[in-house]
Amino acid sequence: MSYPFTVSLVSWHDGEPLLRAIREAVFLREQQVPVTLEWDGLDEDCRHALALSMKGDAIGCGRIIPPKSKQSPAHIGRLAVLPDWRGKRVGTALLEALLDYARAMKYPEVIVHAQVQAKSFYDRFGFEAEGDEFMDAGIPHVLMRLSLATDDR
Repeated sequence: MSYPFTVSLVSWHDGEPLLRAIREAVFLREQQVPVTLEWDGLDEDCRHALALSMKGDAIGCGRIIPPKSKQSPAHIGRLAVLPDWRGKRVGTALLEALLDYARAMKYPEVIVHAQVQAKSFYDRFGFEAEGDEFMDAGIPHVLMRLSLATDDR
């Protein structure tokens, strides 16, 4: 299937201005996430997925934090899509790119701290909710986990 956008994996160094613009629009302005929570100092160590429209405009992003050890999960987060592009499979393409990266790196599992309203999105990829809801940046979240160890895809 062809999309009217592209998704690339980039380093923070290479994508920072575009990644920052999307996250500022979605998390800081739209969702009112505090600046100190959004800019957590982890971006340099992450691999980032960046979606660009065919015109070259940044429209969505996400990141994966590598596991701290061989037994710990990688953490996918900061998945954000600009409002005009929601419902057009941008989030799906971003998450697929990050999961493909996790598989290529042979990470055994990934977790997300999913906003409760986005839980069904992650359900479609096989993530399973774990534990109680919790608040993060004033927004209800749930921990979700996906095992990649036995994934045959």
